[in-house]
Amino acid sequence: MADVTATKSVASNENGNKKMKCEAGEGACEDGRIRGLVVLKKKKVTDFTSFTSTVVGVGRGLVDKVMGHELAGKDVSLQFISAVNTDPGNELRGKLGKPVHLEDPVNTSACLAPGELAFSLTHHLDEEIGVPGAFLVKNNHHSEFYLKTVTLEDVPGHGQIHFVCNSWVYPAQHYRIFFANKTYLPSETPAPLSKYREEELENLRGDGTGERQEWERVYDYAYYNDLSEPHKGPKYVRPILGGSTDHPYPRRGRTGRPPTKEDPNVESRLPILQSLSIYVPRDERFSHIKFSDLLAFAVKSVAHFLIPAAEGQFDRTPGEFDNFQEILKIYEGGIKLQKNQFIERIMEDIPSELLRELLRTDSDGFLKFPTPQVIKEDKSAWRTDEEFAREMLAGVDPIVICCLKEFPSKSKLNPENNPDMRVYIEENLGGRTLDEAIEEKKLFILDHYDTLMPFLRGINTTSTKTYATRTLLCLKEDGTLKPLAIELILPHPDGDEFGEISKVHKPAKDGIEGTIWDLAKAYVSVNDSGYHQLISHWLKTHAVIEPFIIATNRQLSVLHPIHKLLHPHFRDTMSINGFARQILISAGGALEMTVFPAKFSLEMSCAAYKDWAFPEQALPADLIKRGMAVEDANSRHGLRLVIEDYPFAVDGLEIWSAIETWVRDYCSFYYKNDEMVQEDTELQSWWKELREEGHGDLKDKPWWPKMQSLDELIQTCTIIIWVASALHAAINFGQYPYGGYLPNRPAMSRRLIPEEGTPEYEELGTNREKALLKTITPQLLSLLGISLVEILSKHSPDEVYLGQRDTPDWTGDEAPLQAFKKFGKRLEEIEQRIIDMNSDGRWRNRVGPVKMPYTLLYPSSEVGLTGKGIPNSISI
Repeated sequence: MADVTATKSVASNENGNKKMKCEAGEGACEDGRIRGLVVLKKKKVTDFTSFTSTVVGVGRGLVDKVMGHELAGKDVSLQFISAVNTDPGNELRGKLGKPVHLEDPVNTSACLAPGELAFSLTHHLDEEIGVPGAFLVKNNHHSEFYLKTVTLEDVPGHGQIHFVCNSWVYPAQHYRIFFANKTYLPSETPAPLSKYREEELENLRGDGTGERQEWERVYDYAYYNDLSEPHKGPKYVRPILGGSTDHPYPRRGRTGRPPTKEDPNVESRLPILQSLSIYVPRDERFSHIKFSDLLAFAVKSVAHFLIPAAEGQFDRTPGEFDNFQEILKIYEGGIKLQKNQFIERIMEDIPSELLRELLRTDSDGFLKFPTPQVIKEDKSAWRTDEEFAREMLAGVDPIVICCLKEFPSKSKLNPENNPDMRVYIEENLGGRTLDEAIEEKKLFILDHYDTLMPFLRGINTTSTKTYATRTLLCLKEDGTLKPLAIELILPHPDGDEFGEISKVHKPAKDGIEGTIWDLAKAYVSVNDSGYHQLISHWLKTHAVIEPFIIATNRQLSVLHPIHKLLHPHFRDTMSINGFARQILISAGGALEMTVFPAKFSLEMSCAAYKDWAFPEQALPADLIKRGMAVEDANSRHGLRLVIEDYPFAVDGLEIWSAIETWVRDYCSFYYKNDEMVQEDTELQSWWKELREEGHGDLKDKPWWPKMQSLDELIQTCTIIIWVASALHAAINFGQYPYGGYLPNRPAMSRRLIPEEGTPEYEELGTNREKALLKTITPQLLSLLGISLVEILSKHSPDEVYLGQRDTPDWTGDEAPLQAFKKFGKRLEEIEQRIIDMNSDGRWRNRVGPVKMPYTLLYPSSEVGLTGKGIPNSISI
């Protein structure tokens, strides 16, 4: 797991008739001046007024040369700040050196990433400056640039000093400050730098007023009051999430956009083609690579390309697939798109290169998607009961299944189960009683009743028609799970006071009973798909992490060790969350269109947040709570899994342990005892704000760590890193491999099981495939859903994975660097362990009937749709 970037540089300078060449490792310049190197990136951001900017290139060498000479000279200046001597005129600040300007670009293209430029820097350090600890930079150029690093060589008595900047510098800003690559607790900060440290945090916090501008770096909190569009009518109005007992929610980043005319409490929204320009602090915005991918989906969503383009391209029934073979066309041969007036108008405005990407067409105009892994080796194995059950342990949502601890299963809403359930269970226990099977931990449940039932009556007034489901399974001797029964539950049509309508279905293979069993499994998948997207994925990773990002940037200086530890795990998260609020989870957004709760989606997520508890996000605590593991000091990681072949838990515990060891090694270097944690003013402010502001609706919960000990700090940071990296990877990057084939993981259902005696009921016995396809997601929403999960499941070329950093010089402290290297080696060992276990036939749940090895927690990955890889952060 090597570092992503290792920049080596050569600096040169032209000064009158005298040419000096200062190369790394060759000693000081001949006249005693300090040499340096500045690495930056040119602006490369998609311009919404010109789609061609994303697809039409200009010769890189010419652009670099022109911009390089523009920035050289007086346009960019740096002033170094002493870390050892204060300014005689202001003893609270370090001595400020004279301005130094960028010189000619250095030709080091072999050592730079695409788009990067290097400039030489030479100057005399004033003796009163001594050792530089920071510098101020001023941009007098007409455009912003991305300052990556600044390196000073042969500083007297100190050698090399490295500044990791990774930040945009705008002309609108007077000065920006960057600190040397040192790490200090607040009390250990050199006195000349303390005031600069405090002021930088104040700048990042802002004053909480006004609309934020593109170039700003202000982090602040807001409620989710940006999901509605009241000017479109009541259909597009959603509750404000956060700030109330009825609708508690994590806070999001504040944009300061003006309110709507219709409701002063609702934030106005941008037009959809400008949605990727929604404010997030400038350094949190996507790279141009990821930006282009999401722009493609944004355009596809707003125009509903697929609806007019694909209409009439399927066989007999508009709006529905007629059989599974018809679905396979979109992967194997593609669907021919017929040009119409709408498509021709779009093609006039968008270059053909981008249009092909948007419509996923080949040169002959066929709409086509990659073949999902779940049907790559076997086109029908997904239909088996074994695969249906296996995906609860090794699929895209393996964090819901529980070991059954009592019967009837414990419910907040209704503790009673249909009595038929007991009968079906006991028929399949091989002579055991129900109580014996529970005692031996042989029974398991996938239960969506409590989550869904409060919303089901409302959901079924929309185009969705579905049930709340409970699925009971037993553990077989070979370590696989066998479904025993599925309970389908509806609210009573005459009102809640009349109870519920419940029916239990058991496995069947043939005839109408076989089709009904297929439908029952489909309703379970629909329930789980919605729960996965809205709760497991959006709420429990994206939404809950955003307050940590905001609090970290507002309260922890870049010099703080915990900021340096956590910062890589926050990359792109605020940007993807802002995009999601604009296009995916907003009223009428793509997620509402493609998951069954429809307009109730975020309310369902909000209700689940009431039961969220931070300590339970630790993997060991989660497994114990769900009954999937028990504490055992003699077992690996101190836990014994109830199902030994539980791929998510097996691999997850290895990753969790590696993260925890790394965090312990790192934190213990800076904090020698509990008192140092207690006396760290920035750390205590961070934790207080996180609880009281970021997760303010849950601030009074007793389960919050007190942040009074080193162990609490280690556990807290481990949870944050686990959620932002491994947990998100496990529930995100399998979306297309498993759900890209909609029959395997339908996200919607449009009808209930037909009543006996109707023509639709009789069809259950004559056309099994059509009966299922008439029930689940229709054609065009299927294509939109497939398009969405494809983008969400992709790794971009600039991904940074767990065990990697985007610069090798992220800290100047040797012990943490060595601990991080050890962490990377451990992850390599875990990769090999995963490969070995996937090849071992004893572990049937790792591959399953679909012959799809479990790799969602395999740390590294290639670019694209791979079904593996753990990025450092929630970046998609």
